[in-house]
Amino acid sequence: MKFAFSHWAPAALAALTLATGCATATTENERPTSTTMAAPTAPATPPAETAAAAAAADGSVSVASLDAPAPEATDAAAAPDTPSAAEASAARAAEKKMTAADYKYQLARANVVLRQNPKNSRALLERAKANSNLKNYKDAAPDYAAALRLQRNNPDLYYNKAVNELMLKQYKAAATDFSGALKYRTDDKEAFFGRGVAKMQMYQYKPAVADFTRAIALDSLYADAIEYRGISYASFDRMKEARIDLHKAARLNPEAEKSLRRYGKGNTLLRPAQR
Repeated sequence: MKFAFSHWAPAALAALTLATGCATATTENERPTSTTMAAPTAPATPPAETAAAAAAADGSVSVASLDAPAPEATDAAAAPDTPSAAEASAARAAEKKMTAADYKYQLARANVVLRQNPKNSRALLERAKANSNLKNYKDAAPDYAAALRLQRNNPDLYYNKAVNELMLKQYKAAATDFSGALKYRTDDKEAFFGRGVAKMQMYQYKPAVADFTRAIALDSLYADAIEYRGISYASFDRMKEARIDLHKAARLNPEAEKSLRRYGKGNTLLRPAQR
């Protein structure tokens, strides 16, 4: 599937995102990943760095250190106004339809706010997502870290940060942040899918199957999750289950025919599964 800040897999990641999409066949050197997001239209203006982003950029402060909770950070349960999983999924789908001009406008808008208030967590998240959607993944990372210090109970922040980490090939960090998203929104099928993709990237196929299965339990027609579960099954010789999933995925999404041809014969493994 593709992530959108949400695009998945270089199809998978592309669908995730800041939203989600469909998968393409992968090889040992070509594993599923992706991301995409959204914003309103308007001309772009040059981005301005916050103190946190600037410090991370010049090396005086590490992104990891920014990830520590700030004194004013919120925690515990998800905020009362947190969107439901269905609402979040719809918002991600809408974001996938936005253009580069939209993302640049979001970037400019966030910069205006952050010049006045560098600790505005919503503006930090908006700028991070805009940079992610513009494929400026390294630029987005410090803003995600700074925003997370201020909003520890925002599942969308964890989700988008995780997608950005997938694009940076930081798979362990991505899996951890997808888990953070699921802590505060336990029925987010796209977060389960994203965590499964991160585990696939680390060749952890059996744990990936578990996450794809949970995503499918929430949406029995989730073509991307069905396809990637089939690929994962094939990687540790569960060919009966792999073929069932890949045939079903191909019926739901013709693009999955590529995976069916590549992995449905039982003679092509991504790499020996980790036991």
